[in-house]
Amino acid sequence: MTTAMTTSSLPSGPAQGHHSSERRGILFIISAPSGTGKTTLCKQIAASVSGLWHSVSYTTRKPRLGEESGREYFFIEEKAFQDMVARNEFMEYAHVYGNWYGTPRKALMDKMEQGIDVLLEIDVQGALQIKKKFEDAVYIFILPPSMDTLRTRLQCRASDSQEEILRRLQKVKEEVWSFREYYYIVRNDDLAQSLRELQSIFLAERLKTKRLDMNWLEQNFILDKDTKQTDRETSTTKTAGSAGHHD
Repeated sequence: MTTAMTTSSLPSGPAQGHHSSERRGILFIISAPSGTGKTTLCKQIAASVSGLWHSVSYTTRKPRLGEESGREYFFIEEKAFQDMVARNEFMEYAHVYGNWYGTPRKALMDKMEQGIDVLLEIDVQGALQIKKKFEDAVYIFILPPSMDTLRTRLQCRASDSQEEILRRLQKVKEEVWSFREYYYIVRNDDLAQSLRELQSIFLAERLKTKRLDMNWLEQNFILDKDTKQTDRETSTTKTAGSAGHHD
């Protein structure tokens, strides 16, 4: 059986130099309809790709069974959320399914400035807000195998009423129309296969020419080290000879 790639299978590559500030981190945006398996995939991609930080958003919704604040989301009251909005602490925020969701600005920007890649798991509305500011980010849309499969998953989850499920399914039809705004589409029919496809996207993006550290390239392949060494030796000889003449 073919297994997904591990961390060691996904090296940083020359595009990352040696991490830190040699290059700016890449922002990876993943969106998907509710019930698609996005959260599971994002957790697995964050665990299997080195040099990747999984950003945690804030929300006013109540945690579901098994969720922990600071892991899936930071769960806060609406008053606290609106205070953060007033202080301009969110890169984007949106009202979805009756609750507020927001992406913290400072932590995300700090990581990218340090040369660390960031994974951001947000809805279509939030992704389109961010796209106005970060055209260079990598936008990935995850699709369910089919609407019937999605309906079954939502019903089996048993966390929403029938009315809520119908509302979410209608929302899916609206969100899917935004697929053209994304650079990659992954259909989550098989979790292991979907993870491999996501890992391939992350690795390929890191190896793009436009993300290469040009200083690293020049120092290692373009600048003639032998010529520079010869120039230095010639300069040293001339200096020594000049000094001897004055004596």
